[in-house]
Amino acid sequence: MSHLKERKEKNCLNCNAQVQGKYCHVCGQENIEPKESALHLVNHFFQDITHFDGKFFSTLGLLIKRPGFLSAEYARGRRASYLNPIRMYIFTSAFFFLIFFTFYKVEPKKMLENASINGKTLAETEQMDSLAFAKYTADINKEAGKPAVPMTRTMFRQYYDSTLTAVLKNGSMGGLHFTPGNYQSKKEYDSLLATGKKKHNWFEQMLVHKQLEIDEKYKGREGEAMKTMWEVFLHKLPQVLFISLPLLALLLKLLYIRRKEFYYVSHGIFSIHFYIFIFIVMFFLFGLSKLNDELHWTAIKVVRNILSLAIFFYLYKAMRNFYQQGRAKTILKFLLLCFLFLLILAVLFTIFVLFSALSI
Repeated sequence: MSHLKERKEKNCLNCNAQVQGKYCHVCGQENIEPKESALHLVNHFFQDITHFDGKFFSTLGLLIKRPGFLSAEYARGRRASYLNPIRMYIFTSAFFFLIFFTFYKVEPKKMLENASINGKTLAETEQMDSLAFAKYTADINKEAGKPAVPMTRTMFRQYYDSTLTAVLKNGSMGGLHFTPGNYQSKKEYDSLLATGKKKHNWFEQMLVHKQLEIDEKYKGREGEAMKTMWEVFLHKLPQVLFISLPLLALLLKLLYIRRKEFYYVSHGIFSIHFYIFIFIVMFFLFGLSKLNDELHWTAIKVVRNILSLAIFFYLYKAMRNFYQQGRAKTILKFLLLCFLFLLILAVLFTIFVLFSALSI
């Protein structure tokens, strides 16, 4: 509510309807004097901010503590007390990706350092005692066709660095082929097409041409090609999630097709609330991953695993509370939903990774 003086005239300045009381019954505009000072404008700004903050945190608390409750309230028409789910989705997703893109940088070497050799990361090997480390490195030597002799820590670091260098040089875009076959140049490939020795449709030809273009562009700099591709893909991640949201709602519609009281929009609101919860959990997972990069504590990994499982448990509880079905039916539909949705996500990720590679 504004602190400006109420107008004596009773015609709405917005729609010109006759106003009964302080607010227009047609458009809802407050019937106040249009002239305001800079102080009023600043005051109005802070009122809007604090009103948004208050609604956001109260709504967020309910969303986390009571899975499915907000979706049920929205379906019943009780909406004024809570932040609009679409506004909340936009705010939480924008905040998460702002933090994510600010602090997360694609570093191929670091990505590979976090990978494991024989089930152990580099950080984990450095925490091993002498006996465990000796057995671990002896097994690596044996698998590499060498005598099963333990390495010293200096020798293992040299082995690790050489493996890392080889992967960065040969295992990035140079090793990612869109189609079977290995062609030296576009001229050679076009010649094979012209003579009929190769028969590819337009899509296969486009992929091969792009592969050859990437090989030529990043020749000798395959690590840079991988970095560029993943940077493009990560910036497309919000699009992947945005596209997957209505697909999740569609799956829910099919799973509950006999429940006529739930429209597609109802499933959409449920999906939006679930995605907001995912953004909140991912924010903490991202923070814990950054913390683990510095501390390498086992407790951090345990908390991360618990939070990851919490996403699935939350979805089950939300389905149970929102759709009001028995435990057995909900578990069955929950498992089916997880399988189908993870399959859809795998397809979407594959498509977007391919598009990311084609756009570099």
